[in-house]
Parts: sequence; structure tokens; C-alpha cells
Amino acid sequence: MQFRRRMTETGRIAVEVRGGPDEEWTESTAAALGYVSPFTEAWEAKQAAGHGADAGSVVLPFQPLSFRDFMIFEQHNINAARGWARRFRPGLGRFAKGVEFVTRKPFPAFRPKPLWYRKPIYYMSNASTFVPSGTTVSAPPYSTAFDYELELAFVLRAPLFNATPEEAVKAIGAFAVLCDFSVRNVQIPEMSSNFGPQKSKHFMSSLSSTAVEAADVLDRWTTLPSSVSLNGRVIARPDATSPNWTLGEMLAHSSAGERLYPGELFATGTYVNGCGMEIGKWIAPGDTLRLEIEGVGVIEHDIA
Repeated sequence: MQFRRRMTETGRIAVEVRGGPDEEWTESTAAALGYVSPFTEAWEAKQAAGHGADAGSVVLPFQPLSFRDFMIFEQHNINAARGWARRFRPGLGRFAKGVEFVTRKPFPAFRPKPLWYRKPIYYMSNASTFVPSGTTVSAPPYSTAFDYELELAFVLRAPLFNATPEEAVKAIGAFAVLCDFSVRNVQIPEMSSNFGPQKSKHFMSSLSSTAVEAADVLDRWTTLPSSVSLNGRVIARPDATSPNWTLGEMLAHSSAGERLYPGELFATGTYVNGCGMEIGKWIAPGDTLRLEIEGVGVIEHDIA
């Protein structure tokens, strides 16, 4: 089952559902995602209008209550670290390449920190700066290295507290595609301060216009094909087949000693080869970006 939301001529946000991509959308009066939004419809409509939505426009499939972003793919961390060195520390990049050639192993500094191997690590981002697919986006003024990140997002339909992984996974209401936009020239200096990323991430994220009920994705999410296209050409087919943590483990860790509520949003972190820094492809004004996870949704943005 797919879900989306659309602005009506009266300024209301209507929920629409369909069984599959070949079926017609029909309006639903039920809480399609399994929970009632904690935000008023008037507030959500005002937010959507701020993103340029008018009558008939498709808006965010849900407004996140909060946003936690994980990193569960080791190879993404290694690839991204290599890409960062190539762009910002070319001397280090050449040295690391030589070490890797001799040892046939990843350069040690490119691996995640030891804590990453002991528990699923995440950072808290800004849930109020999400924009829907189709929005024209631009880098903040302090950016010299604007990047995208293809991720799988999932929203809670039920509360959690000190949950087991088995309990936690049952609380997932729906999945969507997520783009975690990043300013790479700012990110590493921020993270090197011993705090998490801030201005490099909080300015904007985006979601696909559709969400998909959990049952359609849960058992096969690591095998769903995905792609990144830039200006109409596929430049990457990101991989999710080797996560270090399960979705249940991620949510159980988040709920340890902390109450989680319906509407809170989580993401896997970037798929392997799911960002431009990994493959040396950066986004710039005039580009058109398209991210897709088959069976989940599509994100499209023109870059201004």
C-alpha cells in the first residue's frame, strides 16, 4: 500500500492511498500511516505553502516529529572518507591509496571509530527543515561542496520504551526515500570538534512524495534496487545488502531509557555509493537530481 498527501483547494491536506503503482489514487479518511499526526492540519498546510505548495500539489507524506539519522554501512564510511581525502586532503589521499595498495586493506583512518562496531550510532538532525520531492533546492551560502545522500527512512506508528529489537520493528509504520543533503566542506570540521554535524546537515533534508506501508518493505529492504541519476543519466546504483545493524536493533538502541513517539523519523544512513563524495560526483546549480529505491519511492530536485 502506498500513501501520499495533497493540498486541496480549501487548504486542507488530503491523504490518498493506492495498492500499487498501476492503480488510481483514492482519498482516505483513516490514519493511513497507523497514527494521528501530532501537528495541526493548519500548521502543516502553512509549512507546505512555504515550500511552494498550492492546490493540487503533493506535499510531504508525513511531517516528522523528530529525526535521527544512523550510519549502518561500513563500506559507505570507508568510501566517503576516501572521497573526502581526494577532495580536501589530496596528499593524504595519495598516501592512503599507497598504503591500501600495499596492504590490500582499507586505510585504518577511513574505518568507523570503534564505538560504531559496538552499537548503532546516530545523530539528531532538524525535523522542521524537510522539503518534499519536487522542490527546487539550493546549497546554503557557506557551501563549496554540496552533496546528496540516498537513504531509507522509516516512521514510527506506535510508542517505544526500552524495547527489544523484536518489539521495536513492529512499531514501524511506513518507509520512504530520504535525501540527507550535506555541506562537506563544513561537515568534517564540525565533527572534529567532538560534537556531531550541525550547519553541514541541519539546513535541509527531503523525502519522497510517497510512503509505503511497513509490511511491503520490512522483509526485503536490503535487496531493493536503488539508483542515483544526475541530469537524466544514472551515475550510481547504491547498495544496501550489508548493514551492520538491523532496523530493530537501531530502534531498540534509540528507545533505551528514552521514550519514542509516533511520528518520529529514523534513517539508515547513506547506502554504499549513495552519495556524491563516494563516487566523485558533486551537485551544482543547473543540475537535476533523482534518487530512487524501487518499491519505496522517488526523490527529484532541480538544483538552483
